[in-house]
Amino acid sequence: MTFQVTVKPSGRQFSCEADETILNAAIRAGVGLPYGCKNGACSSCKGMILSGTVTHGPHQARALSPADEAVGFSLFCCARPHSDIEIEAREVLGIGEFPIKKLPSRVAKLERLADDVIAISLQLPASERLQYRAGQYIEFLLKDGKRRSYSLANAPHLDEQLTLHVRHMPGGLFTDQVFTTMKERDILRFEGPQGTFFLREDSKKPMVLLASGTGFAPIKAIVEQALHDKSARPMTLYWGGRRPKDLYMHAMCEEWARTVPHFTYVPVISHATADDQWTGRSGFVHQVVMADLPDLSNYQVYACGAPAMVEAAQADFSAVCKLPADEFYADAFTSEADLAAG
Repeated sequence: MTFQVTVKPSGRQFSCEADETILNAAIRAGVGLPYGCKNGACSSCKGMILSGTVTHGPHQARALSPADEAVGFSLFCCARPHSDIEIEAREVLGIGEFPIKKLPSRVAKLERLADDVIAISLQLPASERLQYRAGQYIEFLLKDGKRRSYSLANAPHLDEQLTLHVRHMPGGLFTDQVFTTMKERDILRFEGPQGTFFLREDSKKPMVLLASGTGFAPIKAIVEQALHDKSARPMTLYWGGRRPKDLYMHAMCEEWARTVPHFTYVPVISHATADDQWTGRSGFVHQVVMADLPDLSNYQVYACGAPAMVEAAQADFSAVCKLPADEFYADAFTSEADLAAG
């Protein structure tokens, strides 16, 4: 059975099968609903059901609480319709501009960036090119039908090879392979580009770029894109890690700060030891942003990293620092461990 979905306030319409999620139907139709993880964990796709009924598949309560659901909120990535429906959502313009493709790729290079981080460089077939926006991600298609998502760490104009930053999650289906058996010239299949976390180039507002761990990967692509476009927008990067070694491209960020007049870099460490001899900023990275910028009313924020950091930043920046809700763009890195823990 097929149902009609109407998006307010735009009036855009698309069809959705009874056994398909609203988000997947929107992607298929080229309608730009915001989304991130696609598995009910990050809340990027949360919107309001104005009329009609849906049921939700598995999702995490922090992304959609029973109270939210009771007043009509929905996670479109795990909601399936039972009737024609009207939804309220902020559409992302231009999201259907680049087609989502399934492509083979060859591992061109494996580079150890830290004890637990490897950069994978992928070479596409000579006849293929992946068009994407800085900040988006791809999904690896594994042999058992499972998928693993990783952000593209290079800007689109640097697409001779596609680069990803992979942190080792011991016991992880994909990351164990990356850190043990994967070798150059291996073939990997992926689907992309995915996600609505990307640089909004139509704004002139100063940007706060907020990353934890390998959430730096898409932020790196966004910075590279802004520099390529000769953007004059002020950029302040706050990169947080537990230990200094977690900031695995610290020297490159310092070089940006030295050579780009409108770029500022603030590294933040939360659990430094005496051996680290850390003399920089300490604490939780989003709280350092709040201390430096108590008024975010005229900023755009791009945040990527652990779900707890992203959720805390979104709530506190809006409630305390007056950041407009529609100027917070985020991608939460949800691992299988995160999903299992809820």
